[in-house]
Amino acid sequence: MERVIQGLPVVTGPAWGGVNYFCTTRAGGVGVAPHDTLNLGLRAGDNPDAVTENRRRLRAAVPSEPLWLRQVHSSDVVDADQADLPDEPALDASVTSQPGRVLAVMVADCLPVVIADADGRVLGAAHAGWRGLAGGVLENTLAAMRAKVPQATAWRAWVGPGIGPQAFEVGRDVLDAFRADDPATESYFRPRPGVPGKWLADLAGLADFRLRRAGVQQVSLSGLCTVTDAQRFFSYRRDSETGRMALLAWLDPV
Repeated sequence: MERVIQGLPVVTGPAWGGVNYFCTTRAGGVGVAPHDTLNLGLRAGDNPDAVTENRRRLRAAVPSEPLWLRQVHSSDVVDADQADLPDEPALDASVTSQPGRVLAVMVADCLPVVIADADGRVLGAAHAGWRGLAGGVLENTLAAMRAKVPQATAWRAWVGPGIGPQAFEVGRDVLDAFRADDPATESYFRPRPGVPGKWLADLAGLADFRLRRAGVQQVSLSGLCTVTDAQRFFSYRRDSETGRMALLAWLDPV
């Protein structure tokens, strides 16, 4: 679903009581091609002043400064509520139970995933490329959330815009990484016609599978492909030099 928040066009999923979340698009910023216009990534080759202005605009749409991560395609998770956090921790997911604490992950083909309990007491956000997904970043995020709020029993997740199953060509290494964990995941791969040794992978479907297997009862998929929708989304696979969108999520401030 599309919305405009503080002048920024964004996409989001189902309304969750006590939880706010959205993913930015490439619109609403000041960048020029190939980073036009709302690039939020400091390491994407853009003018730093443009990124600073874009992040300033985004900050006006959320209740506190987001916890930005230096994403490294890992499966590690940080507790955003701990004291003395380093600037931009080098990992790919964060969790919070603090109202108004804003979590952020940047994406440009990998999946942005937000997870919350049904009562809106704990929240997690993860950057899920195939390496992180195969390594358990979603399961680790959920485990960290369960540790913070042990009494939570019902879970929901939204999988935002990412590379779609018609565009994500992979080699046998990717297929084998998922199949080694669970042979049932082979159904999310299909051989690419006319290209021996290559498959088309359904990354969002794999995220859905792993979330449900981990105990998330409600999973909503955006169904939005970053590669094929060049008007709305940055895509590294499509353009190589490009900007980054961001998923922002927070619990209702008290």
